[in-house]
Amino acid sequence: MTQIKLTKNELRNEQLKLKGLKKYLPTLQLKKAMLQSEVNAAIFEINTMTKAYRQEKEANHQYQSLLTDMDSQPIFDGVVIREVEKRYENIAGAEIPHFVDVVFEEVHYALFDTPLWLDSALKNMRSLVVAKEKVRVSEEKKAILEKELREVSIRVNLFEKVLIPRTEQNIKKIKVFLGDQALAAVAQAKVAKAKILRKKVLLEEAL
Repeated sequence: MTQIKLTKNELRNEQLKLKGLKKYLPTLQLKKAMLQSEVNAAIFEINTMTKAYRQEKEANHQYQSLLTDMDSQPIFDGVVIREVEKRYENIAGAEIPHFVDVVFEEVHYALFDTPLWLDSALKNMRSLVVAKEKVRVSEEKKAILEKELREVSIRVNLFEKVLIPRTEQNIKKIKVFLGDQALAAVAQAKVAKAKILRKKVLLEEAL
């Protein structure tokens, strides 16, 4: 740790530093509270999306036996993801993803040469994939928010438990030293004044 100078200039610098730290701390605390709220919202969103995914999965059980059919290949081709579209929002300095849509690879098949259930099965299987991607994006969002929250929490703790107390201690130390110096100077002045008076008295007695 850097040794502080026990001077009036150093005292002024430490007081300005303390003022800046105390001014910035509420901003960090607000950011921490905001991120914590967003993390809680992301957890709720994941639970909601996971429930929806499980419902979609349950609804698609009816197609499990059909997926072994030789005519079901268009379903496998039709659920290949080309892109998961996301938009991003800046929350407390972090770029947070939000699910927009899933773009699937195009699949071509002859309507009259395939089973009647194929269209319905493809639509439902795509809905299942979309539901899964919604969960994944929500989890990605939560992970980013938690990382940002950890970093901000570390900074808040640094301000509250290290920087501010250390600066306050430095100010107190300098003030005590300067106070002692002032008392010593007063004492020295009194001694010097007493000596001058004593000399004056002796001089007057000699005359």
